[in-house]
Amino acid sequence: MARGRGLRHRYHMNIQTATRDDIPSLCRLLDHLFAQEAEFRPDRAAQQRGLEMIISDPALGSILVARREGEVIGMVNLLYTVSTALGQKVALLEDMVVLPGQRDGGTGSRLLRAALDHAAAQGCARITLLTDADNEAAQRFYRRHGFSLSPMVPLRLPL
Repeated sequence: MARGRGLRHRYHMNIQTATRDDIPSLCRLLDHLFAQEAEFRPDRAAQQRGLEMIISDPALGSILVARREGEVIGMVNLLYTVSTALGQKVALLEDMVVLPGQRDGGTGSRLLRAALDHAAAQGCARITLLTDADNEAAQRFYRRHGFSLSPMVPLRLPL
């Protein structure tokens, strides 16, 4: 039965660009994401500020949402920069999350495919993402979609 439900979900989902009206739903999704990440914790005020910055400035990035029956059930956030190594625009896949009850029906795969297509349409030559080192499920998911480990090691310095 769950398999049939997943198939039904797959065909009744729309992927669209997020609007300001989506910010409360996006914050709820980020709560799920940040609760499972080692480095971050949910912070509604910070999340709202960041989402507003991206939505209000398409040159900065894009947020795509997956909707089912009007409800936002997933999101992916792309931020844009320039790679001097490539001499081209590139994207950072900053946040990707699907509501726990909506997983395993192809939503994540469709959302990621839409993000890859969107980034290519924006002229991006590469997408980079970070995931927790111990999140093997996420790493398997991204590898299935063509991503590979980079020899680069991320370092951070809070300012």
